[in-house]
Amino acid sequence: MVVMKFGGSSVADAARIRHVADIIKSQLLRKPAVVLSAMGDTTDHLLEAADKALKEGKVDISDVEKLHTTTIKALKLGVQKEIAALLDELARLLSGIALIRELTPRTKDYLVSFGERLSVRIAAGYLKSIGVNAKAFDAFDLGFLSDSNYTKAELLKESWDLIPQKILPLIKGNVVPIITGFIAKDEKGTITTLGRGGSDLSATMIAAACKADEVQVWKDVDGILTADPRIVKNAKPVESVTYEEAAELAYFGAQVLHPRAMQPCMKTGTPVVVKNSYNIDAPGTRIEPVAAGIVNKRPPVRAITSRQKITLVDIVSTRMLGQYGFLAEVFSVFARYNISIDMVATSEVSVSLTLDTAYDLTEVKKELGKIASIEVKTGKAIVSIVGNVKRSSEILARAFRTCQFIGVTVQMVSQGASKVNISFIVNDTEAAETVKALHIDFFDKLERN
Repeated sequence: MVVMKFGGSSVADAARIRHVADIIKSQLLRKPAVVLSAMGDTTDHLLEAADKALKEGKVDISDVEKLHTTTIKALKLGVQKEIAALLDELARLLSGIALIRELTPRTKDYLVSFGERLSVRIAAGYLKSIGVNAKAFDAFDLGFLSDSNYTKAELLKESWDLIPQKILPLIKGNVVPIITGFIAKDEKGTITTLGRGGSDLSATMIAAACKADEVQVWKDVDGILTADPRIVKNAKPVESVTYEEAAELAYFGAQVLHPRAMQPCMKTGTPVVVKNSYNIDAPGTRIEPVAAGIVNKRPPVRAITSRQKITLVDIVSTRMLGQYGFLAEVFSVFARYNISIDMVATSEVSVSLTLDTAYDLTEVKKELGKIASIEVKTGKAIVSIVGNVKRSSEILARAFRTCQFIGVTVQMVSQGASKVNISFIVNDTEAAETVKALHIDFFDKLERN
């Protein structure tokens, strides 16, 4: 069994759905289960419709309706009744929002679920029309049970047993289930959404729970690349990475697979293959417990990534010299204001840390000012090098030498607990230049040699 997940750009219109159907058809012998996102910009259109209902009291589903009815006509499908019923249900929901002028997180989850529910019915209809025994399913009918934390729900442990109970009989019966990504239901039967990386999580959860051979995540890039191709024109796909390496790359800016989406497969050791639906011949990147290839022959660095618009906070306390509890006090203040910390470097009386620039630090500065002096520096970027832990000294030496050569001052360094990630802070304006220079040193020189 293989699980295949296709994102919104992969099923954006009739032409893309035909292409995806060909990919699925080519792997029928592997007994696929398919997970789909909403078509193209449907989720954005749904949120725009909700905003109009909320602020203007108007119900307008024209953008959503046009895309899906146009696609049905282009594919010559007989699923108009199913789609019309869902569109009517959507219009009634928006009428309710317009009437009471309220959009709760619970209602928002119900609203955005229509994208995936429409998508799977059209794709399954087309697959049937070309002779594939496909059937559309809402994930909540196939064992996806979550908590009630609307807009960012977590799957309950019961899902691990419920999902294979529902899906494996379909696979054994030679049905190709076309399943909604991103959505579930709570124990009260209310629709929930799984938050960031939710559609990928749906696919990896099915693969892990059903003990599939692998899960294929089809995107619009050739897998995980050695750097952001918008910064480094000759960035190359990485053949194989470990779960830990992929998680670090995702967290520090490589927008390929969200770290939480990998959790189910990390638990079971199920391989994840990131493929490009626009370039099916590209081998993609394989994510597995141990990266393929002879360790000593692999380059020391797997990939380089960056995140901009970062704030650096330096906190120094002389009053608490030698006293325990300083760090605990610092972190408790950030926790009280729900501020997530990215990188940390500490000593006995000082701590430097990084945050997203979007956070307001006014109150935090007041509280911390009672125990320490604080300096806040904006306009920073995190540059992360993910690579071979056994060669971290070599990686650090080369990285600092490169930064010195291009005249960039490293302002803070941190090595992640996973030991596969070395990150450092530079100015926002220097991030792209730093990534390019490091890529030349770690990858281009390797090719020339």
